Amino acid sequence: MGKKKRIALAILLCIICNILIFLVVPNERPENYTLNVTMESDEKGIFQFFYSQNGIFEMDKMQQYSYENVGEKEQLSFEVPASCMNWRMDFGDAKASVKIYSMELAHKNSTHKLDYAVIQNSSDKHSIGSITEKDDYIEINVDSDDPRCILDVPENEIWEFLDSALATFNTIKRAIACIMADILLFGIFLVGNQLLSLFKELKANSRLILNLSKNDFKTRFAGSYLGIVWAFIQPVVTVLVYWFVFQVGMRSGDVGDFPFVLWLIAGLVPWFFFQEALSAGTNALIEYQYLVKKIVFKISTLPIVKVLSALYVHIFFVLFTLILYCFYGYFPDLYTLQIIYYMFCTFVFVLALTYITCSVVIFFRDVTQIIGIVLQIGVWMTPIMWQLSILPKGFAWFFKINPMYYIVSGYRDALINKVWFWNNFYMTLWFWFVTLGLFGVGSIVFKRLKVHFADVL
Repeated sequence: MGKKKRIALAILLCIICNILIFLVVPNERPENYTLNVTMESDEKGIFQFFYSQNGIFEMDKMQQYSYENVGEKEQLSFEVPASCMNWRMDFGDAKASVKIYSMELAHKNSTHKLDYAVIQNSSDKHSIGSITEKDDYIEINVDSDDPRCILDVPENEIWEFLDSALATFNTIKRAIACIMADILLFGIFLVGNQLLSLFKELKANSRLILNLSKNDFKTRFAGSYLGIVWAFIQPVVTVLVYWFVFQVGMRSGDVGDFPFVLWLIAGLVPWFFFQEALSAGTNALIEYQYLVKKIVFKISTLPIVKVLSALYVHIFFVLFTLILYCFYGYFPDLYTLQIIYYMFCTFVFVLALTYITCSVVIFFRDVTQIIGIVLQIGVWMTPIMWQLSILPKGFAWFFKINPMYYIVSGYRDALINKVWFWNNFYMTLWFWFVTLGLFGVGSIVFKRLKVHFADVL
């Protein structure tokens, strides 16, 4: 295909892709929004607000406000997770007359006033004598020390408000996604020949790659009494150490309703694969320099040999994880199949990096030490052993741009959260934008430098 035809095809694909992004991709919705309640009471008291996904209200999903200034209006603000559409409100802890002047949704700079019917049509009222609507407020007469009601949540109204509040934000985000998709498509067409020739080399030597990777895996622990068993013992022991330090030593609790050890191992599984593959792949050409010096040998196969060798341990570790989940009563389902997709993501991402690092390390041997330091920092920056929710909202994006965050979150979505990867469209687009970009850079760097490999080695 000629250059002009390729460009014309790329433009056509970009137009189609942009239209699909604006028509098909769902609106991004916030994780939380604020419920503001303006009220007044003739008695002091503790006002509590409960939220839930399943109608079961628990103390760990509750916010409270202490009302002290009797007879004065005050605004109670409650941060509500967007996924929780079951609300319960407790109106103090004594007999009183409570006036509600407004109930208002707020997100960023947008607000939306809810109708008094949210309280008046409550499905379950306890210790509430009467609810009377006045001109600019409703009065709730509390007749005991435990007044509460389950509110009539207008779900459609809330979602419409959130979509409206984020309309500009979603439009800008779609526009950025279109630009990224266009750059990605044009990049594939521009460096397509280099990538295609690399894939052809790998396909033509697929049997050799498999044989070399098996041999590499077997010989890594040659001479030791337990042999390849050490490859499986090391990650298992590492998980046990982290579990002991965080849950036993530092007394970290379960993540939500999920056992901490299962949440932890879901993040460590892909990281161990990435760490082992990148470290080994970086030194692939140095380790196999006797093959690099052979003129007839396809040295482009060597980085993938190391990545495949690391994949064997990863597959075992995934099976070990699934067995551990079953032991705790969490059995595989359709979502679990996504592990195959995220495994492929890790494979392609680390291979892209490896083609760059294994090429540069021959000329600059300090790259090996730099990779070691980056991996030590990376395990904490991903994050794996702590939750992103503990950070202030403005800092989360810095960690999310790390491609390994997408992979680690993906494993947890497959095993714990039960979320399909296409529901995270923007994160998926960003990951493949970065990964294929690195793959293009890696293939170019490798091809430009490989003519000098034998001379330097």
